[in-house]
Amino acid sequence: MDNTKSLYQEVILDHNRKPRNYGTLEHPSHHAVGHNPLCGDHLDLSLQVENDQINYIAFHGESCAICKASASMMTTAVKGKTRATAETLIEEFRQMAMGKLDLNHPHQLGRLTVFSGIRDLPTRVKCAILPWHTLHAALNALTSISTEADNDPIQSPSGNT
Repeated sequence: MDNTKSLYQEVILDHNRKPRNYGTLEHPSHHAVGHNPLCGDHLDLSLQVENDQINYIAFHGESCAICKASASMMTTAVKGKTRATAETLIEEFRQMAMGKLDLNHPHQLGRLTVFSGIRDLPTRVKCAILPWHTLHAALNALTSISTEADNDPIQSPSGNT
């Protein structure tokens, strides 16, 4: 377990210091803003989707290390993938972060499982899943999403946000 925690910390620090796909896209086809008022995370996500494939993705904003690392790894994971694959990853990541995904069964998360321990830090779960719910919002033509009140993605399935 200590090796898992150590790897988790290394990945978070690396992606926080050198986030992948950090910036903006000049002409995105999809865009959404995510906000976590509890932590202060504010994430702006832009995508260029053509023929149902995510060709380009970028994010920027002010967020904690967990949120930024999650966004960085998410953009790397979904770049070049289809919308359907991205939606599967969104749901699997959400379930994993909440401790509801059995990682011993087949899944598509790969290296993203480094975030599996986040389930043990309930106050940080929203930080980790905010980028994923912002991606879901962008893919479904929603301009913004919040982790509070009726918009809380933990309280509703990602398909209903």
